[in-house]
Amino acid sequence: MSEDDTLRSEKRENLRKGVYLLPNLITAGGIFAGFYVIIASTSGNYQRAAWFIMLAAIFDGLDGKVARLTGTASKFGVELDSLADVISFGVAPGVLLYEWALRPFGKLGWLAAFLYVICGALRLARFNVQVSTVESRRFIGLPIPAAACIVATCVLLFYELGGTGTIKMVSMVVLVFLLAFLMVSNIKYLSLKDPELFKRQPFMMLVLAIILLIVIVAKPEVMLFLIGMAYMVSGPLMHYFGRRKGAVKEAVVPSDD
Repeated sequence: MSEDDTLRSEKRENLRKGVYLLPNLITAGGIFAGFYVIIASTSGNYQRAAWFIMLAAIFDGLDGKVARLTGTASKFGVELDSLADVISFGVAPGVLLYEWALRPFGKLGWLAAFLYVICGALRLARFNVQVSTVESRRFIGLPIPAAACIVATCVLLFYELGGTGTIKMVSMVVLVFLLAFLMVSNIKYLSLKDPELFKRQPFMMLVLAIILLIVIVAKPEVMLFLIGMAYMVSGPLMHYFGRRKGAVKEAVVPSDD
């Protein structure tokens, strides 16, 4: 028996033993939320669709943490989570974008929506093959859940400011292309999976976190939009200042002459 046949046999045997229920149910909840985003978007309920993207993001943040805390992480769960991300943060936001803002642009509109979806899928594929070789403190490229949440917060802010129906704004086309580029770029973003975030922090960090939570609850549509935009630009800013700092260090290094 070849090595590949042995691996396939082991995988089949693992599935016969069963799958872990709790983390995979949470992942299934994320898939449900993503599917409902598509239903709501095609029905014209764009605001509700946006909130369900945020709900899918909560499920996405919970399933992995629950699996690690309960010791129920598995290869099956990882694969299911990746497929869930394609649906909930790739296809679903793409449909929402097209129905809400890109349909009036005709062919350019659906091509822009497809570009978002395919770049999100490529981002996930690259993450899956690099997950064991990349530091946990940084993501390479804008994470697809973050991109989807940015789309959702744009929709929520639009209705919070009194908007109705759909829109036709070139700025939304530009945003879609920007999100697509950032997802497949090599720009690094801070990861919420950084172990340092869960260690002891100064007391004032707790106070600031509570204040931020209160502000978000008071004006969720506005604050979530601002947080999303801040995270989106944080990567390019860190990349720019990091390269500038490196250039300065090279300039001040004395030569051997």
